[in-house]
Amino acid sequence: MELLNIECLGKRLRLEGSMAGWQQLFWDNQLVSQKSASPENQAFHIHQFDLTLHQPLIQTVPTSTEAGLSEPASATTDNTKTISVRLEVDVSWQPFTLDYSLLIDEEQITQGQRNTKDIEQQTPEIPIPKANKISLVGLASLGFKLLKSAKVVKALLAGASVAAYSWLFSIEFALALIACLMFHEYGHIKAMKYFGMKTKGIYLIPFMGGLALSDEKINTRWQDVVISIMGPTFGLLLSIACVIAYWLTGNIFFAGLAAFNALLNLFNLLPILPLDGGHILKSISFSMNSVVGLIACVAGAAIGVFVSYSLGLALLGFLLLIGSIEIVFEWRTRHHSHLLPLDRYGQIFSAIWYLLTVGGLIGIIWMLAGTGDDMLRMPLEILKS
Repeated sequence: MELLNIECLGKRLRLEGSMAGWQQLFWDNQLVSQKSASPENQAFHIHQFDLTLHQPLIQTVPTSTEAGLSEPASATTDNTKTISVRLEVDVSWQPFTLDYSLLIDEEQITQGQRNTKDIEQQTPEIPIPKANKISLVGLASLGFKLLKSAKVVKALLAGASVAAYSWLFSIEFALALIACLMFHEYGHIKAMKYFGMKTKGIYLIPFMGGLALSDEKINTRWQDVVISIMGPTFGLLLSIACVIAYWLTGNIFFAGLAAFNALLNLFNLLPILPLDGGHILKSISFSMNSVVGLIACVAGAAIGVFVSYSLGLALLGFLLLIGSIEIVFEWRTRHHSHLLPLDRYGQIFSAIWYLLTVGGLIGIIWMLAGTGDDMLRMPLEILKS
């Protein structure tokens, strides 16, 4: 990931590195220094290299004329100059801080410090490579970019979603489901705007749910966690509001909406990519720069599977197990990510936020299933299947 990008002798000096300890320094997009990963994961590095600058030198030399008189003329020769450049960097990953000092010929030119906020707001000089994975979501996103009128596309997709869900269920249920999807996706949009990202709005995809799009890329795991979890969090708030409306009015419609909306958001929190839960748990586990961190994630997932099966939630336990295995396999590539990892506080806070949201959604499903109504028992039966 890009750690530093400053000016040096009229060109850009860019430092890239990872938690593993490796660092690469580029001057004018040319590699001038690199440090390999070490078992000690040394935080302080000194990058030193020499630059040879060619400066034209104008000299006056005599020339002959027809009259035999000499007159001055100019000649250009090449004057090379070697300059020593040294960049001293001290990196702390949790919490992230980077202190740097740039010296040219042993004279300090600039110094400063960077933190997580700086990384969040930066635009990497080298574009982030896109994964070459073919998916329906990716194809749909590509199709959106090719079409000029986003408003027309949104309207067409919304109409198609209402028609599809009305065909499967009823017009009333279709409209209620669309409202739940929109509220969920609005949570993602709200989080994107909080980080200053430009959004392209919400697109409803028939039989697949919704999609909140942005042209900008995230730079930190914290951004990934917040943007991912805000959708289910908004979904939890909507279910709580529907439960309150059910208590006040006694209308079974609000209870059904609360239960099915809770089930919808609960599945979004499963640790399976590209679901929201997959992004959240991946950001937490990939921020742990040790085998102990991975073991802690595996142990936590095992406890979740055990609790799910103990409560009779067989389907939830099975999907949790599959998602956890997927994250374990991808853990090896954590150091190749461009995203700044979570610090210890961020890991703990994200895990608590995730567990409270999951617990709240399961609690609503369980509570409403206890009313005895067959429709309200359906979400719980799905989890037990």
